This record gives sequence, structure tokens and C-alpha cells, in this order.
Amino acid sequence: MYQQLNQLFDTFPIKNLISMIKYISKPLIFFTAIFFFYTCLCAQSVKKLKTIIVDAGHGGSDFGAVGQYEHSLRSNEKDVTLAISLKLVDELKKQMPDLNIIPTRTSDIYQDPREKANIANENKGDLFICIHADSGPLQTGRRQVGSHTVTRYKITYTGKGKRKKKISTPYTIEEPMYEYYKLPIARNGTSVWIFAAHKTSDKLKAIMSENGQNESEFEIESGKDSSLNNFDFNSPEGRAIAQVYAKRYQEKSDWLARLVNDEIEKTGRPALGVNQRQKGIWVLQATKMPSILIETGFINNQSDENYLNSEAGQTELAKVITNAVLKYKTQLENNNNQSTAAQ
Repeated sequence: MYQQLNQLFDTFPIKNLISMIKYISKPLIFFTAIFFFYTCLCAQSVKKLKTIIVDAGHGGSDFGAVGQYEHSLRSNEKDVTLAISLKLVDELKKQMPDLNIIPTRTSDIYQDPREKANIANENKGDLFICIHADSGPLQTGRRQVGSHTVTRYKITYTGKGKRKKKISTPYTIEEPMYEYYKLPIARNGTSVWIFAAHKTSDKLKAIMSENGQNESEFEIESGKDSSLNNFDFNSPEGRAIAQVYAKRYQEKSDWLARLVNDEIEKTGRPALGVNQRQKGIWVLQATKMPSILIETGFINNQSDENYLNSEAGQTELAKVITNAVLKYKTQLENNNNQSTAAQ
């Protein structure tokens, strides 16, 4: 039944489902009705990829990670992510001219994560791709850079009792002089992140937020029956719908993330897999669509920093991410066509 619900929401206009729910109160009848409508879905339109949001992490006063090891390029994450994101936007437009590709920023400005999420949600995005660069704790190195002469004193005593005297005899030694510096981190490579499984409830909150119906997913009618515009996603029926969508977002996020990781592997670059950050990633959880965050490389690793700042590296990343999105789009539409044909 759960799988049938997933397919139902990809093909059946939600406005019709909401109209049905208004007159159903008992859960058993509700799910039976959904199943009935699912079996009658012939000739329904399929869900297609229409809008992709590309987010350049950080920006403005938020520098993100900074190259701090000795002889680093002193690059800022905010600049690297913007350069890669702009190339990604261009590549996506080139490869998929029929899609709407929207960057959250095209210059060095600061945006609160809520603003980024709002841009994605208000533009009815079908995918949210967030570009970042990783870092890590740097160890401190030490090396001798010279020496200097230091005067010290040897203390001796003469006499006894009340006649005891302290004698301080100076002498000199050569003492080494050191300088301290930051060592680059050893780890390098590209990783892909999705919102944590236990954070699905935050995705649910985004779907159920006030005025938060994503019109590309929830086709709420307007006009004659205005009560449809105020459908309660906190009701048992509403939560059932929203939870299906939350699960679908996570499954599709993982699906796209794995495709990106596979494309990274083909370049010969270390592909660090698909990960779930245990504290969650707020901007991914607040977007009402499948969402991934790509840590393109480690800005405090020397080879990665050079790669992330190079035209060749930035272009390669833009192309492999685009290749993954193309495969996602093709598979998504093929799956939808197969589902429609099976009906």
C-alpha cells in the first residue's frame, strides 16, 4: 500500500485527492479510497523535472572555510562555491535548455539559510543542489629558524648559618628560535550529503508550514471552493500525505546523491560517498524538494585547494554534477512512464 501511495502522488493531482479527503473521516475508508483512485489512474500526466535550484554556499560576510595552511592560496569557500555554481548553472542550461535553472546568488552577497530555502520553495524547485567546500582541523608544525644568546645565572652559596651568602654567576647559552605554522590536512576528495533520516520531521514541517504548499506538488484549487486553499496538513489525512512526500524527498535525494558520487568516481578523484550529517543540514531540510549538498573538496588540502580554484577543476565538477542530473532526469521520467504504462 505504501508503494502504491508513492506512485499515486506522482501521478494523481492532489487537488482531486484533497476533494476526496474532505468527505472521509475514518482512516480505513480513507486509505481504501486512495487505493481505489490509484487503480483508476489511466492517462494521468507524469511528474517531470522542470526547475533546478543551484545554491552557492556562504557569501558576503560569511566566508565559510578559509585556506589557512602554510603556502595555501588563502582561498575563501564563498568564492570557490560561487565559481563552481555559476559554471554548473551554465552547464545545466546548456545540457537541459528546456529546464528552468535558478541560482540562489550570482555575486558575493550574504543570504540567510531561510532566504535560500525561500528562493527554492517560491520558485517551485524540483531539485535543490547546494555547493560547498569542506575543511577540517589543522595541526600545528614547528621548525627552528635560528638561535639567540641568552644569559642565565648559576646560583651557589657560601658560608653557613647567618653567614650564608647567595652568589649568582652569569653565563650564556645559545637558545634555538622556533616558528609555528599550520599543516595542510591529508584528507581530500568529494562527498555528497543529504538530510539525516531522523530529520525527516523537519522536511515534514517545511511541507506543512504556513502557506507552505508547494504548488508544483500540491495543486491546490483556487476560486469557487476556497476551503481547499486552507487544507489542514496537520490533520491525520494531511500528515499521511505530507509524510509520503517527506519520504519521497529523502529517497530521491539519496538517488541523486548516489548518481553524483558515481560520476565523481569516474574522474579518478576520491569519491567519499553519500553521507547523512547527524545534526542535519538546515537548508536541505527546509526545502520542499529533493535536496543534496556537495562538499566539492577540502579547502585546507593542498591538492584539493588547487583543484577547486582551477578552471579545469571547477569545469569538471560542473560537468560531472550535470551528468548525474541528466541521468536522474532520464531515470525519473522513464520510471514515471513505466508506472503510467503499468496502470
